[in-house]
Amino acid sequence: MQAIFQKAIENSMSYNDYLNLIDQKINENSSTGHEQNEMLTDFTKLNRARMKRLDKTQQILPELENITKQITEKQVWIVLTESWCGDAAQNVPVLQKLAEINPMIDLRLVLRDDNDELMQNYLTNGGKSIPKLIAVSADLDKELFTWGPRPATAQVEVKRLLDENGGFNDKVKEGIQIWYNNDKGISMQNELINLLKNAAN
Repeated sequence: MQAIFQKAIENSMSYNDYLNLIDQKINENSSTGHEQNEMLTDFTKLNRARMKRLDKTQQILPELENITKQITEKQVWIVLTESWCGDAAQNVPVLQKLAEINPMIDLRLVLRDDNDELMQNYLTNGGKSIPKLIAVSADLDKELFTWGPRPATAQVEVKRLLDENGGFNDKVKEGIQIWYNNDKGISMQNELINLLKNAAN
């Protein structure tokens, strides 16, 4: 895995570079990823607006802030993402806030479609669901923890919406967005508290 992590990091970018790439794609009327269509472009535009809002408004729970500050050895947080992914737009800004709290966290974003070898090692129920956070030691020798593609409570809500609506449609999309708006990043942060506690032990 060390070689796969190394290759992904060579293909990676900072959060700001990721935002710049999304802006560039919007200017080109496209999205990141190998598949291109109008729907993915529209999602990209919507997600950029959400990320802009979350960058300004997202609050970090005091307990998570304290645990994050206690990290004393460098960790590399590799995140598989794409501009069109609604879950990524909601969750990646939280990870960036944590990286800002402690310079020991090196947040590196990688595009899913350009890093298939890494993605294949972190499938969710056999699918390439994103975002996917893989936290590794500085020497890339040890996986510390993983998270994603969405909080467990959101996953339950998505399943309910899919069952209720007979598959993915606008109602499901809207329902997921309402869930995220109400949750305000709390569920994800609570999960990260537990992961960071376990990683420290």
